[in-house]
Amino acid sequence: MFFKKLKNYNVLLASRSKRRHELLNELGIKFKIIDQNIDESYPKSLKKKEITEHLAIKKSSNLINRLEDNDLLITSDTIVWHNNSALGKPKTRNEAFNMLKSLENCSHSVITSICISTNKSQIVISDKTKVYFDKINYDDLTYYTENYDVLDRAGSYGIQDYIGHISIKKIEGSYSNVLGFPTQLFVKTINSMNL
Repeated sequence: MFFKKLKNYNVLLASRSKRRHELLNELGIKFKIIDQNIDESYPKSLKKKEITEHLAIKKSSNLINRLEDNDLLITSDTIVWHNNSALGKPKTRNEAFNMLKSLENCSHSVITSICISTNKSQIVISDKTKVYFDKINYDDLTYYTENYDVLDRAGSYGIQDYIGHISIKKIEGSYSNVLGFPTQLFVKTINSMNL
């Protein structure tokens, strides 16, 4: 059913995330990437999925009024929620090192929201995955933060990278959600929509 659902739609993905591009490709969706610069600030009173939902909607706001009848716009946001605060993308490799160090020997939540917009409707969905890190060896952490694209990742890591293979003990929830796009929830939502 899903593979037929978006056939007549011009799918627009407003995201630079390589992981999101790959996941949509793996779902067999033909899409066009929309590049935009968005101020990703949000009210400090927001918590957990309130943050990602706010930002996913914000990312759609400049584009929604320009949608044609057969356009379907996807915007998304992911955070790591740890110690009652949101970890976004680090600004420096040193900040990435410290961020990852704070995640060892405990669990955190990865929260992703997806905003699906047409010129008739808008729906926002969210998913949460619990990730458990083991102790991280200092040399491994140094190697990872110096050699991988940590600055482009919420919480400074990619679960599919070196650090994920050697340090993540287990996850509870969707793996694709930790990559930044909960595919199963997205498919379920699209299937339920009157498109």
